[in-house]
Amino acid sequence: MTPALRRIGSFLLPLAISMVLMLAIWYLFLAVFPQVGPRVGKSPQDVWNYLFTGPASGTARSNLLDNLQITLRDAGVGFAAGMLAALAVAAVFVVFRSIEQTFLPVAMLLRSVPLVALTPIVVLIFGRGVVGVAVLAGIVVFFPALVMIMVGLRAAPRQSQELVEAYGGSRWTALRLVAIPAALPSVFAAARISVPGALIGALIGEWLGSGSGLGSSLIKAIPRYQYNELWASIAIVTIVSILLYAIVGVLENIVLARFGPDAGKSA
Repeated sequence: MTPALRRIGSFLLPLAISMVLMLAIWYLFLAVFPQVGPRVGKSPQDVWNYLFTGPASGTARSNLLDNLQITLRDAGVGFAAGMLAALAVAAVFVVFRSIEQTFLPVAMLLRSVPLVALTPIVVLIFGRGVVGVAVLAGIVVFFPALVMIMVGLRAAPRQSQELVEAYGGSRWTALRLVAIPAALPSVFAAARISVPGALIGALIGEWLGSGSGLGSSLIKAIPRYQYNELWASIAIVTIVSILLYAIVGVLENIVLARFGPDAGKSA
């Protein structure tokens, strides 16, 4: 077995175990809290019947997938924008310490503001469409990714960067040739953590802003007593989050197996 396959297998096995445990916890929750009742509390079997074997499963599945497509679009745009912005800002902060000292405290202060409180302002500025929802998803992605990428860039070996500078390279050249390869594990770790965060940001934006996608349908299902739809939507969001996390993790292991876990840490 190649090193890449070994890395991927060791990464995916805990995720598979986690999904099995989640199903067990789901059943256990319904058993421990019988007051929830079968009308409100739906089991995995109920969700399966609602989506695949029930009389209206085709319509239910089609509606859920349509909403999921909207949410994935919103989350995808936010994730890409947030990660690119975090990488660019982290590079500027690492190269220019004075800019970091000026703006990083402001960024951390903004991060402390609850996303629900920011939503009305974001919707007012960017509107209720895909841009406004993507901005909210990007905000969730940006701040944790910024900190993690900065740590990775700063972990690059100083000797290698000085060697690049000794041969006439600028700080940006040292960043590109040494710091960014050295920060690959941190970049991928930030991406893995940010994928579920982008989905959460998109769901909140759809709930409070656009009125479309899974974020909106989840809330609308409660007053309509559509608990099958509610539980099915939650299950789909959870499964998709795990799958996207797994995809990023597989890409991470392929890249790091190609370049090595210490990529960029030798001259």
